[in-house]
Amino acid sequence: MREIIHIQVGQCGNQIGTQFWESISKEHGIGLDGQHDGLNDVMLNRADVYWNKASKGRFVPRSIIVDLEPGTIDAVRGSEWGQTFNPSNFVHGESGAGNNWAKGHYTEGAEIADQVVDIIRQEAERAECLQGFQFVHSIGGGTGSGLGTLLLARMMEEYPDRVNMSFSVFPSKTSDVIVEPYNAVFSIHSLLDNAMECFVMDNEALYRMCRDDLKIKTPGHRDLNKIVCRAMTGVTSCLRLPGQLNADLRKLATNLVPFPRLKFFIPGYAPISTDKRYQNANLVKELFSNKNMLADCDPRRGKYLTCACIFRGENLSMREIDSQLSAIQTKESAYFVEWIPNNVKTAVCNIAPLEGGQSGTFMGNSTAIVDIFGRIMGQFKRCLQRERMCTGTM
Repeated sequence: MREIIHIQVGQCGNQIGTQFWESISKEHGIGLDGQHDGLNDVMLNRADVYWNKASKGRFVPRSIIVDLEPGTIDAVRGSEWGQTFNPSNFVHGESGAGNNWAKGHYTEGAEIADQVVDIIRQEAERAECLQGFQFVHSIGGGTGSGLGTLLLARMMEEYPDRVNMSFSVFPSKTSDVIVEPYNAVFSIHSLLDNAMECFVMDNEALYRMCRDDLKIKTPGHRDLNKIVCRAMTGVTSCLRLPGQLNADLRKLATNLVPFPRLKFFIPGYAPISTDKRYQNANLVKELFSNKNMLADCDPRRGKYLTCACIFRGENLSMREIDSQLSAIQTKESAYFVEWIPNNVKTAVCNIAPLEGGQSGTFMGNSTAIVDIFGRIMGQFKRCLQRERMCTGTM
């Protein structure tokens, strides 16, 4: 099988990662004891992509759980699904990173990096045909940004021919942590060098979705993470479930990355609310709608270099979907670059998501992503200017 090793780093990464494993375990019919419920054996055809099979038919997530303080790791261990993970794959430090990228990358993080890499190496040796690595982290904190990018760099050194994919949560416009822009800028530099595919999500867009679509006035972390997990399960559905047109990490990179440094994708998901149901053509329209994007930027302010759409559900009409995609490309031709022909790819999974009905996952490589980078750079420059004023070096 084409195995993937999942690595979740920091508090944000571990919260999202744990919820992600809960979601895909329920989809595959794998219970809290690691046993398959036996209702649908088709779900086991590609389970080896994300799970190791242990004794007595027990499925164990191929996941490494990392943080620089024990509190988050203890929370994952003590959670409902904590018992499903391999106990030897939990790694933590003692002092934390204190929202400092340098601590996560050079000092406290570097002290446990070798231990994490040894565990990853053991998982890689168990794999028959390793496909790549899936990182989940935030680039605003100290551990997710510092240690997360350090591990990305180490994987690039150790396994240069494997794919590094990251789900990175970018900081929002307003935050209590004043050093988030610093952490983000340093992390983006490392992502440029070491990740092959980077899915950009930010809290600004997630809060908007919770308010407008889910009607949650004061969303908590679990509400935000639920949206991220839906997008993650959608992106990975064509890797772990049977379908008409399947893909893998390298195919995604080949189709979505026209140049090595243009690898930051805007993910989208529809429907966000389980109360809504869309069919074929309407689903395609919703996928290209700005309100369903998990990154706070407007694609109409740039151009799509490439796109990929993954559709899930029963009774999907590929003819209707292709027709609608062609219509959108024709009608919105001003928002697609003309020098990359056939730049919209599709994949179909016949198995419906947990909430039922039909769903779509969008991955867009758009020049509009510069809005997010520009916002972070603006915050970074203001922080730097303030620091110079305080130290009198201006």
